[in-house]
Amino acid sequence: MLAALAFAVMLAQAAPFPVGTWFGQGQPHDRSEMWLAQMRSDGEFRVHFRTCRKGKPLDQFETGRWSLKGDLEAIDIATVNGVPQARHDEYRILKRDGQSQTYRYLRTGFVFTSTRVADGYAMPRCDLVS
Repeated sequence: MLAALAFAVMLAQAAPFPVGTWFGQGQPHDRSEMWLAQMRSDGEFRVHFRTCRKGKPLDQFETGRWSLKGDLEAIDIATVNGVPQARHDEYRILKRDGQSQTYRYLRTGFVFTSTRVADGYAMPRCDLVS
């Protein structure tokens, strides 16, 4: 009985999808493009995008809010590199489990895959991917 109660408490404390840190690569099929998204339980997010060209990083940071209704994830961007730049993007979740997700960006039809990583995860260096 105590084990069942402990398991129930763990489930209640587990972060709901997509809360956590996610890493993805490709734009699509281009390993020199990558992103690291931190999705918070309060609906806020921060994404670090990196494009690698000739071993050099070009970084961009976005902040905003996310929401999920069924298999539709809405992303409302508030800032890009600290500058206000409002934009609304929608993604259809095609497949997900506790460790990976595949989703389609509705504006372009591109399909992306990301993997759950530890909160302290650092993106690969550009000299390793370009």
